[in-house]
Amino acid sequence: MKRWAAVGLVLGFLGMSGWMMFGPVSSKDEPGIFIVPEKQAGWEAAGELADQGFIRSQTGYWIVYGGKPIESGGYRLNKNMNLWQITAKLAGKPDLAWVRWSACIRQEQVGEILAEKLEWDNQKLEEWNKLDDEGQYYPDTYLVPRDETAEVTAQRFVDRFNEKIAPLLDKFLAENMLWTTGVKIASLIAREAAGPEDAKIISGVIWNRLDQGIRLQIDATMQYTRGKVNGRWWGNIDLAEKQKDSPYNTYLYKGLPPTAICSPAIEYIRAALEPAETECLFYLHDASGQIHCAKTFEEHKQNIQKYL
Repeated sequence: MKRWAAVGLVLGFLGMSGWMMFGPVSSKDEPGIFIVPEKQAGWEAAGELADQGFIRSQTGYWIVYGGKPIESGGYRLNKNMNLWQITAKLAGKPDLAWVRWSACIRQEQVGEILAEKLEWDNQKLEEWNKLDDEGQYYPDTYLVPRDETAEVTAQRFVDRFNEKIAPLLDKFLAENMLWTTGVKIASLIAREAAGPEDAKIISGVIWNRLDQGIRLQIDATMQYTRGKVNGRWWGNIDLAEKQKDSPYNTYLYKGLPPTAICSPAIEYIRAALEPAETECLFYLHDASGQIHCAKTFEEHKQNIQKYL
């Protein structure tokens, strides 16, 4: 009541011009998206709304809405909305939500993030998990409409992937390599590497094994087959798991898995194209994440004794 009394006093003092500050900016239908970053305060939003032409007056905004926080995301506004309509919209759920991931994660994990951020029901999550774009959901930050279909959302991520990989397509052609092959290898590198620093070394080892017809024996491919166990993706693999028959079992079968096992960032795709020159066929990471590679299995066993 105090706020509306204050509004009345201000309007009474300003007269007709006071009413104007609360009115719509335009009588025409001019829709737009007002984006609220994750750490934007209410007073910053007022300035942005005025700068983008959604409100006539920051003062009017403060009178009606005050300094209450606005949930980050994107809001569908229209310049023919009055200030009360705009502030009511900003007080609710955003129409678009921020979604982000940075690690090389599998399709179902991306789906879990989307379900949480976009408040998907089980049916929509199932629709997502039936899609077939593994490896192409580029890890980044996105502003995603809550009301779009799972297929359209997937295409949004694939478009970003295409944008990122486009500068490397000539390199793939020069290397006589399918880009899908590069992405498979990049996904293995991303899951195995302790960081971008050792990505090219792991790439070199993978290529050496492929060239020599040696089974890759990469745990991450079996973790992919195993799926989610006890609420955890990418769990430890035991001896029994390594003996299970699966086209992704690189302990049993030579060559690459049928698909990528996660969606890698561009530095790992580049590493697949630009492996380190090495004679190593084995590698491991010590407790600090430092990589140690070996040319022979005997050297590798010595590294196991020394570093593990």
